[in-house]
Amino acid sequence: MPKFEHLRHKPPVELSRERQIILACAPMRSNVNISTIVRTAGCFGIGKIILCGTNKVDRKIARDGADSVEIENRSSLVPVIKKHKEQGYHAVGLEQTTGSQSLYSFAFPEKTLLVIGSERDGLKQDVLDQLDTVVEIPVYGMPYSYNVGTAASICLYEYCKQHS
Repeated sequence: MPKFEHLRHKPPVELSRERQIILACAPMRSNVNISTIVRTAGCFGIGKIILCGTNKVDRKIARDGADSVEIENRSSLVPVIKKHKEQGYHAVGLEQTTGSQSLYSFAFPEKTLLVIGSERDGLKQDVLDQLDTVVEIPVYGMPYSYNVGTAASICLYEYCKQHS
């Protein structure tokens, strides 16, 4: 039988090159959710998050992610999406919509702008109109959707699995 020894705070795996994904987040009600997303992005080696609205990152929750992830603040998602599409990014929204694709079968383009909606309202129609693709995470029980921090983490995991 194999023997396992716990390694606390194992050093991170070095990336051979920078990840080509940027997160863009709608204004959120909870700084806890934003901070969780920043912490997860830091763990995955993601370099940049664009926050819309007045959210603040709680360093106690985000931990080292608050230092390793560049945070850019903007007032609205629509200009952010337009700008990044002009730079060759594929705009992928994470939302339950008509025509959305299952995250389980979606092949992420390497250069992705992942657009995350707010807790209550998700992604508004003006934002949905700018997206190239919308993906959703299948839900098999109640409630009908995942917490936004959890959903963003699941989506980032899938992107990083495809672009390791």
